Amino acid sequence: MTRTAIIAAMPAELKPLTRGWQHQHSNGVHLWRWSFDDGEWIAACSGAGIQAATHAFAEVEKTGPIDRVISTGWAGALREELAPGQAFDVSAVIDARTGERFVASVPLHDCCLVSNPKVADAHEKLRLAETYSASLVDMEASAIARLAQMRGIPFYCIKGISDGYSDQLPDFNRFISPSGQFKLARFAVFAVLRPWHWPSLIRMGENSREAARNMAQSVLDFLDESG
Repeated sequence: MTRTAIIAAMPAELKPLTRGWQHQHSNGVHLWRWSFDDGEWIAACSGAGIQAATHAFAEVEKTGPIDRVISTGWAGALREELAPGQAFDVSAVIDARTGERFVASVPLHDCCLVSNPKVADAHEKLRLAETYSASLVDMEASAIARLAQMRGIPFYCIKGISDGYSDQLPDFNRFISPSGQFKLARFAVFAVLRPWHWPSLIRMGENSREAARNMAQSVLDFLDESG
């Protein structure tokens, strides 16, 4: 029996993929399962950042060893030509804290992602693009890649673009708890009182939903092709 783990940060990133799957909530982690004759797909999310991703991975392992893992979820574009809403197969992941580089087991495209400890604003995106020659930025993929390397299992990464390279957005970092939970109610109050942010937030919401749909299709295509 082959067990494939699919790790993201937020439930909305996995919603199009896991529609109809068995859902449970365990130890602060959302888990969705799809079982078939000779295997099981398990999607999990526990929040943004390395700590949350590690926690989600550990919760999946509680019910058995993982044979391969896919890091998925939203990412920011670090190149102007990468349009929000698209999904990409990532060839390599760089940890911005340590400089470590992890190569995906099947690098289908030359698309490098850098994992940053915080949400990258427009200024931070410029720095990351210049420093690492990366195309995308997220907060979790390097943690999943490292865990896969430690266990000697294949690592894959499929990301969808939620925000463009030059998008001007609020500072989301102030609304993310130390454990990686997004403080939605607090952010909603902040946004309601600042109507100048509404157009960019509406656009980001639309792009994020499209990216989630495209990620779901890419993940399913990969799983079907790989058996």
